[in-house]
Amino acid sequence: MNRVILLLLLVLTLCFAWAISNLRFGPFDIGVGEVIAKENKNYINSQGIEITVIYDNYPFKPGLKTSWGFSCVVRGTEKTILFDTGGNGSVLLSNMKKLEIDPQEIDLVVLSHIHGDHVEGLDDFLGQNAEVDVYLPQSFSRNFKEKVRHYGAYVFEVQESIKICGDTYSTGVLGMGIKEQALILRTEQGIIIITGCAHPGIVNIINNAKDLLKEEILLVMGGFHLMGQSQGSIENIISQFKTLGVCFVGPCHCSGDLTRQLFQKEYAENYINIGVGKVIDYNELSE
Repeated sequence: MNRVILLLLLVLTLCFAWAISNLRFGPFDIGVGEVIAKENKNYINSQGIEITVIYDNYPFKPGLKTSWGFSCVVRGTEKTILFDTGGNGSVLLSNMKKLEIDPQEIDLVVLSHIHGDHVEGLDDFLGQNAEVDVYLPQSFSRNFKEKVRHYGAYVFEVQESIKICGDTYSTGVLGMGIKEQALILRTEQGIIIITGCAHPGIVNIINNAKDLLKEEILLVMGGFHLMGQSQGSIENIISQFKTLGVCFVGPCHCSGDLTRQLFQKEYAENYINIGVGKVIDYNELSE
């Protein structure tokens, strides 16, 4: 009898060990905060980093479709990343085709927040390439997560700051109301912060990223969520950007025309005109 019990315990132990070894913890076993900041700085492929805006309501390259929302593709990092997917899948895929970006190139998707103008393009994209990992805030609905899994993609539910791959990180989920994460790229010249809508506050996001990685800030781009703000409020935020040492800026999407004008006036040659089709080459980001 004792031998049978011991045998059963051995089998259960082996099964448990096998299950643990096959779980996909991904970056969640990396740690957060100070652990991330103290990691070895290898700056993987910094010279090859290229960010292509494939979805935005501001135009840049003729022949591409504009629509309310945001999406960009990050190349040159350890893995090719699709950050947000815009609000219309057909527009997303059309622009990708015209920009000669094959959906099969994408290794992982990062979704900033749940709003439709940032996630509605996901279905059509997964219809072209479901062999991706999708990093989304834990607060996303169960139905949304199950739909992504149904396509065959793997879902990483993000809450804390995490390392996604190489020198690429999530700020972790920020905000008391609308939950949102931003993407951080760590480079030799400083960090690049890409935001979807910056609902938790663009300055708050920058401070979080700077505290997380203890690095200078090379570029902040994406939606700043300042549309409709007064000139005084925007100028105050620009002043905080300067105090924080932000070298380059690229406001788009929900930032607003006035915001873009005021940032351009203050940053001059370090202002980047973002719109659909714009390509930001890391090697061109130098003061």
